[in-house]
This record gives sequence, C-alpha cells and structure tokens, in this order.
Amino acid sequence: MKKTALNDIHRKNKAKMVEFAGWDMPVVYSGLKKEHKAVRENAGLFDVSHMGEIEVTGPEAAGFCQRLTTNDVGKLENYKAQYTIVCNDEGGVLDDVIIYRISETNFFFCINAANIDKIYDWFVEHTPGYDVKVENVSSKYSQIAIQGPKSEAILRKVLGDEIKSLKRFRISFMDWKGAKVMVARTGYTGENGYEIFLPWDKGPELWEDIYESGKDQGIELCGLGSRDTLRLEATLPLYGHEISEDINPLEARLEKYINFGEDDFIGRKKLEQIKEHGIKRKLVGFEMTERGIPRSNYKIYNNGDEIGFVTSGTLSPTLDKSIGLGLVKSDSKLNGEIYIEIRGKKRKAKIVSTPFL
Repeated sequence: MKKTALNDIHRKNKAKMVEFAGWDMPVVYSGLKKEHKAVRENAGLFDVSHMGEIEVTGPEAAGFCQRLTTNDVGKLENYKAQYTIVCNDEGGVLDDVIIYRISETNFFFCINAANIDKIYDWFVEHTPGYDVKVENVSSKYSQIAIQGPKSEAILRKVLGDEIKSLKRFRISFMDWKGAKVMVARTGYTGENGYEIFLPWDKGPELWEDIYESGKDQGIELCGLGSRDTLRLEATLPLYGHEISEDINPLEARLEKYINFGEDDFIGRKKLEQIKEHGIKRKLVGFEMTERGIPRSNYKIYNNGDEIGFVTSGTLSPTLDKSIGLGLVKSDSKLNGEIYIEIRGKKRKAKIVSTPFL
C-alpha cells in the first residue's frame, strides 16, 4: 500500500489504519462520534493526501477544461474554485472534482484517490487538437484539511490574518516557513473549512503546527470514518456510491453543476437526451423509523415492490438516527414510507428532504 507523508504521525497517535483506494489511511483516532462532533462544533484535522492532483497548462487550457467538465469553466476567475463533473460519452460519471483556476493558462484539479490514473489517462487521451500539457502532480503534494466553525481562528495562528479575507471557493497562495502553500476554502463536511496543498515532505510539520495551535479550540484528529458521516449528513456525493459510470449526474440530482449553455462537453448529448425523456432513477434521502442501520446496496421496497437500493447509509452522530441515500425508480409512487431490507428483514423508513441538517 501507498503511504502519505503523515503515515508515521497517524501511527504514533494510534489511529486505526485501513486500506483505502490503495492507501494506508486512518479511519478513526479517538472515536468516530467524538471526531464528528468536533467538526460540527469546533474543528477537525484530516489527512487527505491520498487525493490526486492534475495540472492542465497551455494557451488552450480553458477550452480544454470546458470540454472535459460539465460546469461552466468560463465563470471561473483567477484564484477561484469550482465543483464539477467529468463524464464519459454516455453521461456516466468518471469522477467529481474540484477545479482551481490559477491563471488563464493554468488549471489545477483535485481528483478522488481511486480515480487518479483513470482521469489522467482520460485527459491525456483528449489532448489532441488542444495546445495544452496535462501533468499528474499527485506525488508532489501533501493535502491537509481543517474543517469546522473554529477552523479559521486556528489557521490564522499558523498562516496569518490573510485567512480572514479568503472567501468560500476561493484560493490563496501563502508562504509558510519557506514553502509555498495553496489554501482553498473548500471542504467535504458541510462546515466552513480549508484544504491546504503543500510540498509533500512539509505535510507532517504543518499538521503538527495546526494541531498544536488548535488544542485550546477543541480540535481533534479525524479519520475517514467521520469524514464519511459528515459528508453524508450534508448530502455530498461519494464516488462509487451516489455517482459512478453507471449513475449519471441527473439521477444524482447534480443538474445545477451541468452547463447546458453554448459550450459543449463530453457526455452532453447523452445527458440532453436523458433530460428530454426523463430520468429513470432518482436519488432520495430517507431516515429509518424502525431499528437498523442502512448500508450500501441494501434493497429498497415500496408497496411490496423492489424499487432501488441504498447508495449510502449510517447512524448520524448529529441527529442520533439512521439516515441514508438511495437510488430508486423515478416512477415509484412513494407515499412517504419505504422499507429497507436489512439482514433479510424489511425495516420501515420514510422519505425526507435533504440535506439532512
């Protein structure tokens, strides 16, 4: 397995380690509920160095990125970030990514760990006809996320007062102990927070600085477990669950990230056809009204008929109830009550609006 630059720190702090997308990653430190609560109320520190980074540069970088992603790259200004989707020709999702515009000729992508090679190859495959260079720079960066309502105050101690002026989905380049770091006000928890890209070998030192600066603010070291429960409460999609090559962004309720304007993108024609004829499946949120925790791929029933499957589910630490997302037939006449098959038994649940909080 691959290891991030922070691996020794995770083990020193007795994190429970698991394999994730080929990486040796911490899933939990002091306890999932404790870590989850810290992010909702104070701050949590995450190692997300397993995520990938791809840089697209050249005179036609903007047009290339517009062609490869669904959102409107034309709306991006320098030092601004954008959530967007990379689709295949059939409208399926190859990955959901964050794109950062450094300049008119320099765009920086943050890629999900499991999809780095796939997206890099996809980008390179589509470079003919564009004056661009595509480079996988993942090995150059450590990536650290600090999330939660007190994240700004903590980060100001480490990086200075410039953090105060950084707006949501914006980036800033800062000097820290002789290193150039890129700070993005983005995250995957539903809370205010920041994601910091810096030279690979500088990751451990910055991690320690942030942690020490946040101890009086209630900061906790956090693993992948709380990262997942936090994103689910905020109804943020997870690749391979709510979106995949077999689940298109219209089914996943991500249409607002699709630019059906003048610019073309890969997968547009198929998505237009799907939109015109109507989606056959739709993503819904639900909470259990009977005991049981829904898990991925559990079957969903309505009026005795199987109508879909759970994409993600958990016991919400904030709400103290079991919640989930499911992909169901769009023509299902849902009366508010559904059933989730858990270990051979059908348990009652009800459709609810999302995000869950």
